[in-house]
Amino acid sequence: MISVLVVDDQDLVRLGLRTLIENEDGLACVGEASDGLAAIAAARRTLPDVVLMDIRMPGVDGLVATKRIMADPALADTRVIVLTTFEHDEYIFDALRLGASGFLLKDTRPAELVRAIRSVARGGALMSPSVTRRVVREFVARAPRRPRPHPDLKALTDREREILGLVAEGLSNEGIAGRLVISPATARTHVSRAMIKLGARDRAQLVVFAYQSGLVT
Repeated sequence: MISVLVVDDQDLVRLGLRTLIENEDGLACVGEASDGLAAIAAARRTLPDVVLMDIRMPGVDGLVATKRIMADPALADTRVIVLTTFEHDEYIFDALRLGASGFLLKDTRPAELVRAIRSVARGGALMSPSVTRRVVREFVARAPRRPRPHPDLKALTDREREILGLVAEGLSNEGIAGRLVISPATARTHVSRAMIKLGARDRAQLVVFAYQSGLVT
């Protein structure tokens, strides 16, 4: 059973998300919160597999809540999906950098949201297709002039470094396979090995490492 914590300052949104989750086999809504502080407390109390996190909330916002949840050792297995109303939300990049496993627009279709929850709970990462490219451009725009290579980057093989760059471009395993003319299973293996060597929680963190290390410009 995948446990989900719903965080949003709008009662109607929380009700809709809770109803959607509770009507899906294998999913359970273990709590709700209407602001960041309540979200942190609820996460520590319920230890959810996935947190659906609104960014813009009064008081402590979703960014601060995401940062604190990701930094809590007791919540090491918890993943955060950021929900945003606007396609051009300037906080999406920061949420990803702070440890969110991905983001979706609030008008995402219910079936896609459910698939996202299941994917992230399995350790995957996601980016709403309509905003992935914009976030990649944000990484480029905000990247420091002098790269800060990950200390374990040298442990990667040349192929793994190449695939890390493709992950940072937003390519799926299938997309990587098509680009390099290899099988999706082989691409998946290389991605998994890169994650292990770099100590990455998921693909989203691989994107951060790739840009910070200067692998993508």
